[in-house]
Amino acid sequence: MTTFTALAMAQWRGVLRDKQTLFWTLAFPLMFLLLFGSIYSGAGGSMPRTSLVTVGAVPLIDRLPPSARAQFDAAFDLIGSKDREAALAAVRAGDVDAAVEMTGTTVTVHYSQADSVKAATVQGTMQAYVDGANRAVAAVPATFTLTSQPVEDASLKPIQYIAPGLLAWAVAMGAMFNAAIPLVQWRVTKLLRRLRLAPMPVVTLIASRTLVSMVMATLQVGLFLGVGVGLFELRLTGWWWLGLLLIALATLTFMALGLAIGAVSKTVDGASGLSNLVLMPMAFLSGSFIPLDFAPSWIGTLAKFLPLGHLNQGMLDVMVRGKGPESVIVPAVVLVGFMVAFAGLAVALFRWED
Repeated sequence: MTTFTALAMAQWRGVLRDKQTLFWTLAFPLMFLLLFGSIYSGAGGSMPRTSLVTVGAVPLIDRLPPSARAQFDAAFDLIGSKDREAALAAVRAGDVDAAVEMTGTTVTVHYSQADSVKAATVQGTMQAYVDGANRAVAAVPATFTLTSQPVEDASLKPIQYIAPGLLAWAVAMGAMFNAAIPLVQWRVTKLLRRLRLAPMPVVTLIASRTLVSMVMATLQVGLFLGVGVGLFELRLTGWWWLGLLLIALATLTFMALGLAIGAVSKTVDGASGLSNLVLMPMAFLSGSFIPLDFAPSWIGTLAKFLPLGHLNQGMLDVMVRGKGPESVIVPAVVLVGFMVAFAGLAVALFRWED
């Protein structure tokens, strides 16, 4: 058995014995996938229904043609009420999204400014029906019609957009923790000092740890895809396997960052805390948990300067959007650049003992 093989096997056995590491690198990210997958399962990407209280009779709604009424009922949960003050109080309390009443030919929508999204939805929808009613009264035929179609497969579920970002975060966390924490442990227990005196090149130690991190990343990918496909009907596009290249590069990149963190940390708790301090804000700013489409524009701009942001983008392109090899070029180059920078930082900060 070669020195490299023996060292890699010893480190892997150490990982298997460390239940805390296994939890944070395998079980914890998987819990997030199960949580988000359960929340959005069956949603099919449809918009949530809006609760609407009708105060008294609202002829505009009551006299809608069958086809228009079907569309209206699909968008709103109607609640009838004759008490205007009670209806407005329910809107203020957030129990319902809006209230509508009609006096003569004037339709009044009451909404809460606390929920600007629902307020805009109700106002826009009711304005559309008022405009339609006005055209019908004027006997003006419709000149234009609107149809809406998603650019993606209509059968895609929210899990398609959740899984890639969570997987990217899980791989980054596993690579960082599996580099930073062992390095501190080895230095505190004087193991690094003994390894330094052993007839073994330093590159062998780093290469064996890299192999362990790659195996861990492979397990993470297998678990995520297994749960995503098996439980939540995750659908992989034809070029999904290109994501494995990005996963490998990300493992090396965040392992280098973990080594830099381990080099400056004096305790295991310090290494764990600093790793979280670096990774968690990066994950939120990169869109691992919340799509950047719902974030302010400056966050989307900032994500372009973060390695995890490019990893998320590349994973989405090949796993969801069906893009080909050209879509991984920029993320791969960016990850390699960060890898070199983090590795240089780790070498500059590295010390054999405190």
